[in-house]
Amino acid sequence: MNPAFIRVVSTERMYGDTYLTWFDGPELLRAAAPGRFLMLRCADIADASQKPTGASLANDPLLPRAMSYHRVRDGENGREFSILFDVAGRGTAWLAARQPGDLVYAWGPLGRGYSLRIPGQNLLLVGGGIGIAPLLWLADEAVEKAKSVVLVAGARSRDGVFPAEQVPSEVEVVVTTEDGSLGRKGRVTDAFAEYFSWADQVFVCGPNPMFAVLAELVHRLEGGQRARGRKPVQALLEAPMGCGTGICYGCAVFDRRGQPRLVCKDGPRFDIREIW
Repeated sequence: MNPAFIRVVSTERMYGDTYLTWFDGPELLRAAAPGRFLMLRCADIADASQKPTGASLANDPLLPRAMSYHRVRDGENGREFSILFDVAGRGTAWLAARQPGDLVYAWGPLGRGYSLRIPGQNLLLVGGGIGIAPLLWLADEAVEKAKSVVLVAGARSRDGVFPAEQVPSEVEVVVTTEDGSLGRKGRVTDAFAEYFSWADQVFVCGPNPMFAVLAELVHRLEGGQRARGRKPVQALLEAPMGCGTGICYGCAVFDRRGQPRLVCKDGPRFDIREIW
């Protein structure tokens, strides 16, 4: 974990209330991978005349925000990374207002990300709402490895759909909206059931209620299949986080055996069957 002030390269509104921010922060790219995350302090530097330190930040908002790595690219000064986020409160509104050159205090990479090491050619990626964020870097890497990829992207309406033109052309994109304003009318769970048998591996990210429905579908589609024959279904869990390092226990969840698991350290990647 590397705490550092990272410099904003650009910020833009992508669609609806969703924003994309690129950072020049090589310290936070070491050991980063799709599905891992970083913590961002969304607060101004209290005394801009001094060299910035973590202690020099204003205390409002106090708690950091957990953000998934979205994508990486080559920038003017080296590798850059981006985050994709919805404006949902004061912290994310502050983040959306950052301009090129602004500094943001952050630490990471944190958690366990997705694993592409398991053999398999056909990959099914499922993102509900802003859960699409960590899947794009994963899609980029899968295409580089010549994998066959289907991306199911779901939202309430067309205003919440990630632009298909931003997805690698090699990826088959299936869009679902609950109101039918774009793509198929329905939820990602409907398309998931269609592609599950085709996939060798499944990667999902979204709200926890979506995971509960997907887990029920997985159990039904597998029909009592033995554990050894089951395909991996890697899910990135969401949970409130105060530190991202396992100190505060604010992100504790219980697995199916009733054992506590910390999303920030034991996850956020779990096999969906571990929790539901």
